[in-house]
Amino acid sequence: MNPHQVIEVFRRSGTVSELTAEELLTEAVNSGRSIDDIMVEQGIVTEEAFAQTLAMDLGVEAVDLSSFEPLPALLHLVPSGMARLNEVIPVTASGNVLTVALGNPLDTQALDDLRYSLNREIVQVVAPRHQIEKLISEHYGSEETSMEDVLKQLGEAEVTAIDNAEEEFNAAAAAAEANATPIIRYVDLILDRAVQAQASDIHFEPFEKEFKIRYRVDGALYEMEPPPRHLALPVTSRIKVMSNLNIAERRVPQDGRIQRQIGDKVVDLRVSTLPTQFGESVVLRVLDRSAVKLDLEALQMPPEIHEYILETIEKPNGIFIVTGPTGSGKTTTLYACLNKINTIDSKLLTAEDPVEYEIDGIMQVPVNEGIGLTFAKVLRAFLRQDPDRIMIGETRDLETATIAIQASLTGHLVFTTLHTNDSTGAVSRLVDMGVEPFMISASLEGVLAQRLVRRICSRCKTPYEPDEAVLGRLGLTPHDIGDKTFFYGKGCAECNNTGYKGRKGLYELLKVTDPIRTLINEKAPNVVLRQKAMELGMSTLRADGLRCIFDGITTIEEVLKYT
Repeated sequence: MNPHQVIEVFRRSGTVSELTAEELLTEAVNSGRSIDDIMVEQGIVTEEAFAQTLAMDLGVEAVDLSSFEPLPALLHLVPSGMARLNEVIPVTASGNVLTVALGNPLDTQALDDLRYSLNREIVQVVAPRHQIEKLISEHYGSEETSMEDVLKQLGEAEVTAIDNAEEEFNAAAAAAEANATPIIRYVDLILDRAVQAQASDIHFEPFEKEFKIRYRVDGALYEMEPPPRHLALPVTSRIKVMSNLNIAERRVPQDGRIQRQIGDKVVDLRVSTLPTQFGESVVLRVLDRSAVKLDLEALQMPPEIHEYILETIEKPNGIFIVTGPTGSGKTTTLYACLNKINTIDSKLLTAEDPVEYEIDGIMQVPVNEGIGLTFAKVLRAFLRQDPDRIMIGETRDLETATIAIQASLTGHLVFTTLHTNDSTGAVSRLVDMGVEPFMISASLEGVLAQRLVRRICSRCKTPYEPDEAVLGRLGLTPHDIGDKTFFYGKGCAECNNTGYKGRKGLYELLKVTDPIRTLINEKAPNVVLRQKAMELGMSTLRADGLRCIFDGITTIEEVLKYT
């Protein structure tokens, strides 16, 4: 349930005051828990009174489903995939009218989907959410059951295959298939499961004899039960319809965006299509704001790095760079920094490709190379907008780097990212681009390199003794480790039998002090710069990885893989 909508209902009814409303909203946003659970727990309302208030506001009936037993004929009217996806239980049916109770009574989109998919008049009643959830799990089975159910419907609907040959492609037929109810349900269910699993990407991949669907969770790919090969075209067409892409155009890559309500949160999905030998490959990047904590404290950096960053982001000018490969959490770190200094007395501007998370109080500009709106062009315009702090999504060329440095030298604090392997590599990269070393040394305040490693699942965490060969790869001997304990994840239902759940950042911070500035001016090679930084106390990515191994956070394999 959207906490803002719910609080508004209870403010209108006079149940909560302005002050209580603010406190409840903050609690719901920070904890990620459902607003009804928080209000019941704090004794503001009972579950029944909560449902009653929502029902009165919506002008519908409130019902008690604690002893309700739906008949099989009634349950068959709403397929299990749809019941689980929309959190809906049918209550009564009469002629063409179906009365339902929703887990989220304020979700008008779910009601519209039901009307469209079932081709019936839908009447809503309101019941306590836990009663509805209990009935769904008792009568509609697990997610696997609902997926089987939808695939069975797809088989019965006989979704026809359209040959991949271009001359035989019929856009009208593809559009009709994309809007077929079983296909809509199937794609919705895939998206729902991906968001629940906290996947960062969903891959739809057509091959000659099969159609694969894979999720990326915590940086690793997992394959779903593959659907029949002939569903490749209807499924990709459905995604293109949802993201307003051209169904008829299958020869060039396309980019789009889907915004979707899943449960009680709005999730953004960035869509990218790629023409391949056997049809279009589609990748969806899941941007779930509720799954990302845009908070510096939540990143759990080593204390000395955290302190230095807090000092740096409060400086009036200079450049702060975050480096690392794609998917290492650079943008999240920069957003967390911006969030920290997002105050009423400073003007913040960002240039991004594309804007990943919208943050209140910050002017965010999406870069569009196609129409000539490059990072450099946006940055030039920024300087006429009276900013205090500027974030550039990525410094890719000399022009962008030069303007960024000039901006920092004229009294602006600039945040940006670079793709380099370590912190000192950022200096070499800027020099390679053509930036003068004296300009780098005059403007650079710090460089943070980072990686993301998977955390050991806390549920199945098990101690073990690594052999000498593995320790040797880390540069350790049995004497070095003494009585330290090593852990790995055995694999359990909680972590999908992977042994890992969640991710943790590894960090390496280059503090740009006077000795480092001198070396930059002298055009010292990367290896000399790195050696000096380590002499001055820089902890490397590998050293931070070892700390995480000894603290039982991650495994030797993860640290070896990423550092």
